[in-house]
Amino acid sequence: MSTIVRPDIDTERLTMRCPRLDDFEEALSMWGDPNVTRYIGGKPSTREEMWARLLRYVGHWDLMGFGFWVVREKSTGRFVGEVGLADFRREIEPSLGGAKEAGWALSPWAHGKGFATEAVRAALGWAEGRFGPERVVCIIDPENAASLQVAHKCGFREFARGSYKGATTLMLERLPGAR
Repeated sequence: MSTIVRPDIDTERLTMRCPRLDDFEEALSMWGDPNVTRYIGGKPSTREEMWARLLRYVGHWDLMGFGFWVVREKSTGRFVGEVGLADFRREIEPSLGGAKEAGWALSPWAHGKGFATEAVRAALGWAEGRFGPERVVCIIDPENAASLQVAHKCGFREFARGSYKGATTLMLERLPGAR
């Protein structure tokens, strides 16, 4: 049986660790906020949906060897949000081609502080160190200017416009060597 790696990451201002049961209420609060979900599915998450998300995050680490981290502010321990990589096997056109998908969601208080860029860069750096250079993708609502800015700062560039669950989405990729 292989050893499951669940790495912790420290950045200048953040700590990132794999999700735990005691993160549930803070994550539910974030995902229940319409300001967070406006561009991610369009509606706040229920307790049931958040529970499924938590299990999916933990399952990614166990089955895939990568996943999402819970991000906290280092100086206060305050819940910042969730950042990571996934294989959601989305039924999306055009296909994401089996690439790891980067994603991020931050609590409203943490918006505009550069935390998302810092955490996404850390996650991508960890993945490159663990798996080598490879293509990573993300999907973003075309109206989500803040996430598009984070994506561009992290080396993602649009490669297609697609449709996911009936909504138009921008499809971006970060190719090996991008910064």
